[in-house]
Amino acid sequence: MKKGLIGKKLGMTQIYSEKGELVPVTVIECGPCTVVTAKTAAKDGYSALLLAFGSRKAKNVNKSILGNLKPAGLDANPPAVMKEIRLDADPTQQPGDKLDVDLFAVDEYVDITGRTKGHGFQGVVKRWGFAGGRETHGGAWTRRTGSIGACEKPGKVYKGHKMPGHMGDKNRTVQSLKVVGIRPEEHLILVKGAIPGAPGGIVTVRSAVKK
Repeated sequence: MKKGLIGKKLGMTQIYSEKGELVPVTVIECGPCTVVTAKTAAKDGYSALLLAFGSRKAKNVNKSILGNLKPAGLDANPPAVMKEIRLDADPTQQPGDKLDVDLFAVDEYVDITGRTKGHGFQGVVKRWGFAGGRETHGGAWTRRTGSIGACEKPGKVYKGHKMPGHMGDKNRTVQSLKVVGIRPEEHLILVKGAIPGAPGGIVTVRSAVKK
């Protein structure tokens, strides 16, 4: 059954397994997430839950969003982020219900979506791993792009050509990460391996589609 939570990446650490193996893990603060809207196939055409996570000041939220949050009792303390989690069956939860880390279990596999670190405007050596020009005598093209096309034929630069530009700050998903620990009292999930984004970034944890 499909399920998901919104969380915040806290960072990486390491733990020991029962066999004594050192396992690198990412610590995610997941939940408690409040159900804002429960969507059904009969009414909305698909099944999903709109979840809320975190908090922010009510003065920074417009009235239309506050009106949508009122059935869940979040209009006085609006969330920092809301995301929709698709389901494969109509949800049993109602607006105002809480979902926490006990939604998942140890040894379960999850897909985690986050926003990668932004690196600003970068050249081709850092952005694409180009070798660059020679660094010996007369080497004035050490980190430059070089030729990007011929003159007469094709007479243009093809779309998608690797060139300098904005690097990072994109949504990325890492699939099939194993849950190695759950700490309900602290709302923490420990997953084996790394996930996108910097510490403090918002991530979405969903059931793995390939496991």
